[in-house]
Amino acid sequence: MSSLVVAIDGPSGSGKSSTSRGVAGRLGLRYLDTGAMFRAITWWMLAQGVDLTDPEAIAAHADEPQIESGTDPDNPTIRVDGADVSVAIRSDEVNAAVSPVSAVPRVRSRLLELQRQIIGAGGIVVEGRDIGSVVAPDAPVKVYLSADAQARAIRRAAEAGGDVAATQDSLLARDRIDSGRATAPLVLAEGAVHIDTTPYTLDEVIEQVVTLVEALEAEA
Repeated sequence: MSSLVVAIDGPSGSGKSSTSRGVAGRLGLRYLDTGAMFRAITWWMLAQGVDLTDPEAIAAHADEPQIESGTDPDNPTIRVDGADVSVAIRSDEVNAAVSPVSAVPRVRSRLLELQRQIIGAGGIVVEGRDIGSVVAPDAPVKVYLSADAQARAIRRAAEAGGDVAATQDSLLARDRIDSGRATAPLVLAEGAVHIDTTPYTLDEVIEQVVTLVEALEAEA
């Protein structure tokens, strides 16, 4: 397990975070939320007044913030320039801006470097949208989680509050951006196991992923 990398991808509301943290906890692995890194850089851009309708302006500032990601699945942290922004990055303002910021190639390349540095030590479950396809394509365990739009909206609205219908519209809009961007789009990575989480409880999804890991370890 010390060198294992588990890559978990999927759209918003599919259960990536809860599943990834649960799997990491069960197996004694570290955990990395790459989405929080994109949210953190988006939060910084907003705080600095960067014009987020201008990709060139975003790219020009992409290297400035210092971003630190904690890897404890029981207490994941994210800091920007030393400040804890774990709560701030979940705001509606960040939600609305993170997709266009994430689509800027310089932002993705900068964070890709940081992500690979953390992943390099192994023993980690990594969640995001391009982990199995771009960030860690050689990960021995790759999983793609999905769920129908209504189920995803109900889950997200329960977590963050808000109207289910409006949440569903927001999730579908995010899907279109993430799947359609030119750089590192959201895709089912080659060799990934697809799990539709709609009919399952969180514990059942975690168990399915743990079983995949244990099967790999048994073969090794």
